[in-house]
Amino acid sequence: MKNLASVLAAALLAVPAAVQAQAWPAKSIRYIVPFAPGGTTDILGRMVSSGLAASLGQPVVVENKPGQAGSVGAAECARAAPDGYTLCGGTISSHAINATLYDKLPYDPLKDFTPITLLASLPNMLIVHPSLNAGSVKELVALLKANPNRYSFGSAGNGTSQHISGELFKIMTGTQMQHIPYKGSGPMIPDLLAGTIQLSFENITTAYPQVRAGKLKALAVTSSKRSFVAPEVPTMSEAGLAGYDISSWQAMFAPAGVPRDIVARVYAETVKALRAPDNQKKLADLGLDAGGIRPEELTALIREEIPRLGKVVKESGAKVD
Repeated sequence: MKNLASVLAAALLAVPAAVQAQAWPAKSIRYIVPFAPGGTTDILGRMVSSGLAASLGQPVVVENKPGQAGSVGAAECARAAPDGYTLCGGTISSHAINATLYDKLPYDPLKDFTPITLLASLPNMLIVHPSLNAGSVKELVALLKANPNRYSFGSAGNGTSQHISGELFKIMTGTQMQHIPYKGSGPMIPDLLAGTIQLSFENITTAYPQVRAGKLKALAVTSSKRSFVAPEVPTMSEAGLAGYDISSWQAMFAPAGVPRDIVARVYAETVKALRAPDNQKKLADLGLDAGGIRPEELTALIREEIPRLGKVVKESGAKVD
């Protein structure tokens, strides 16, 4: 009887934990997008949030928290309770470049997050305003060398892949131009269209629609291979900058310490959303390569990217403007 009582007591103690695990999610989930509306991070965040809401049966509310190349939103995500009710987008900026660019980052990209999966990867595209007398990378370099610091390039913020793409371009070409950081691609694109700034190394997702519309000119993509969405646009290497290669990536995270069963559920449902036929078409139309790697593979990617991109930051002398 004594053994039976012990077994029953242990079973009763286990009930609350089991009920709690089965009950998740019992309320709405917050998804932090660490950039302004309209950019690639926002587009992807809303796409996967919609898919998660449908599969989990609870609202997934998107909150835009822009600032410091994703650092403001990432820091808020890192501080949230590890209960599965806060998720966030993270990028090559917030979880790799910023580790070197900022002296005092308010979070550790590896220790303060639970990685979920890579959402997508994509090249940036060197785009220029039509008024700029440059129809190729070679012509742009000549123009910049003849007019040091006369022209400016815009980015989605200090430390973004757009920013570092521009800094690498300056290193490899020996040119000088002003960097104008914004709080996301959404507010940057209108200024580029208006000619307030003259060029950008923008995500292909938001850059190429403007090129197709004839509002901007595309000179090159920043990846080592041409993009399937714009096969007519050469790579930087093909345009004369051998070895130039920076591709942006987008991922999903949760605060450190989220229970493994919740992580596994979020991962599975996110991959399902990414692989849904309608979303696959949307991703392809945007020039994005769909993600879906396992959490541990995302961790390995970040461990590789921090020193690789940190070297570019140091060599370029990039500063927080």
